[in-house]
Amino acid sequence: MIKTADFVKALNLEVLNASSRDEMDINSTDINRPGMQFCGYYEYFAYERPQVIGKVEMTYLEALDAEKRHAALEPYMRYKLPCIVVCWGMIPPKELMALAKEHDVPVFQSNAKTTKFSLQLIMYLSRSLAPHVTRHGVLVDVYGVGVLLTGESGVGKSEAALELVKRGHQLVADDVVDICRVADDRLIGEAPEMVRHFMEIRGIGIIDIRAMYGVGSVIVSKSIDMVIHMEKWDQSKEYDRLGLTEETVTILGVKVPYQIMPVRPGRNLAIIIEVASRNMSLKRLGYSAAHELDRRLNEMIAQNQSKEEAQS
Repeated sequence: MIKTADFVKALNLEVLNASSRDEMDINSTDINRPGMQFCGYYEYFAYERPQVIGKVEMTYLEALDAEKRHAALEPYMRYKLPCIVVCWGMIPPKELMALAKEHDVPVFQSNAKTTKFSLQLIMYLSRSLAPHVTRHGVLVDVYGVGVLLTGESGVGKSEAALELVKRGHQLVADDVVDICRVADDRLIGEAPEMVRHFMEIRGIGIIDIRAMYGVGSVIVSKSIDMVIHMEKWDQSKEYDRLGLTEETVTILGVKVPYQIMPVRPGRNLAIIIEVASRNMSLKRLGYSAAHELDRRLNEMIAQNQSKEEAQS
């Protein structure tokens, strides 16, 4: 379900015919251009999608006389349409408006071109209908890599993010991260609008990152490419020192690279996060320093074994 008010505001639409319902029953991220339906073809009619009328459909309707236009629109409007959007700022025929009022179908007008509006609508629906979850953490953009910092309260997530901002990186969200799955293998995180650009620093309070460091220090949303879990250093725990094994964590059915970062006084967390981000970028390009070192060691061992066999 999509709220009508949010739909109109997000896509900058003008309401031509308001519906009695506050929400529209939209469950698909695609649209339908009803040109074939106006010609009488209703096989495979995607009536459950938003109906977008462009110049082609409007030109066809205007070419018909009033009686034929009503006859073409009447069976079309009998379906349970979620909404109709007329592009190019065109005025729909009075027959369509009369039938829309009769069947309680909302009609909107957009000044955008049909192709451009269709793209905007599909992107909006993809975000609105995507699965959502809220996580406690800090999301930052480091060298183009979206890093989600997690851990217990007071472990130093916000302080590390603040140092990253000072070093030229961008803050997405602090403390609360809204995550949505926009594709089978892609997650997008952003901050709730109420606390966007704000950060809590213990001992100081709430600070506004955008006002303090400029608009270039913040970003509205970012893909989540890596999760770094920060925890206090445990002397009895053995941490990964090579990086040969790549761990992942599953969020909304998407596997994301996962690393544990032990925290103790003296460690520069911002630099370590920068290194982890650059290392992630190299792995995307197919290079792994740990696997390269492992390959060199295996080659040296093989060469030594060959020399021993040759001497014997």
